Amino acid sequence: MNDHEWLAERFEENRSHLRAVAYRMLGSLSEADDAVQEAWLRLSRSGADDVENLGGWLTTVVGRVCLDQLRMRKARREDSLEVHVPEPLVSRPDALDPEHEALLADSVGLALLIVLETLTPVERLAFVLHDMFAVPFDEVAPLVDRTPAAARQLASRARRRVQGAAPAPDTDLARQREVVDAFLAASRGGDFEGLLAVLDPEVVLRADAGGTPEGLSKLVRGARAVVEQALTFSRFAPFARPALVNGTPGLVTAQGGQPLSVLGFTIAHGKIVEINILADLARLSRLDLSILDD
Repeated sequence: MNDHEWLAERFEENRSHLRAVAYRMLGSLSEADDAVQEAWLRLSRSGADDVENLGGWLTTVVGRVCLDQLRMRKARREDSLEVHVPEPLVSRPDALDPEHEALLADSVGLALLIVLETLTPVERLAFVLHDMFAVPFDEVAPLVDRTPAAARQLASRARRRVQGAAPAPDTDLARQREVVDAFLAASRGGDFEGLLAVLDPEVVLRADAGGTPEGLSKLVRGARAVVEQALTFSRFAPFARPALVNGTPGLVTAQGGQPLSVLGFTIAHGKIVEINILADLARLSRLDLSILDD
């Protein structure tokens, strides 16, 4: 085995970990894969002769690549008020895809990813690397051009925002599936009261339709307003099928082999507290939904 082959083998040993870091940073598996590939290119160019901890070195490289990507993304969206739903991970309703199981080892739901999107790029990096992957602040600090103490403050500020905004979901998947099935049945039947019964009074619905005409992407708050939106979904409800969306029960709608939307639900205390819908056809086309085929 030559040096390049040895390096490639060591990199593959770290790939799933690096993808998990990048997905939490970027909320997009396709962008995460690009970040991981960039880390490989940097490693293959520089080699690892002076690297004592290859896994740690690669983690910080991916973090730096993702930080640059987040800064560019923030500049592009600076004047935009668009609703954004991160790219979901979709698996069969009976079991997580093994690849996704590794990515979601600490239950990274869409609701958490959406809260992470509200952080500044440096807050997100400090929080993800330290709180999710136990990277010491001494190693985080150079990435964000701060002292270790300042990096600690960034993570602490991010932690408070995450804990205050991300709803704590129920953990009983069977009960969650019952709630989602009840939502789907009520949507199919145009049952206003049935929908109200499964929604938390303060429920939030986000619909991200991408670059479509104004009005299709929306943020709706409150059970009655969300019911009205859910009833508009009723014409697509016959095409909905169960799936796991970021490890929790959700729905995928498709017609004629064309995916139309992915719905992720956050359920707390037996009620739906968030519905996050990705209906951006361009981004949906990048998802591998073939695993749902019979």
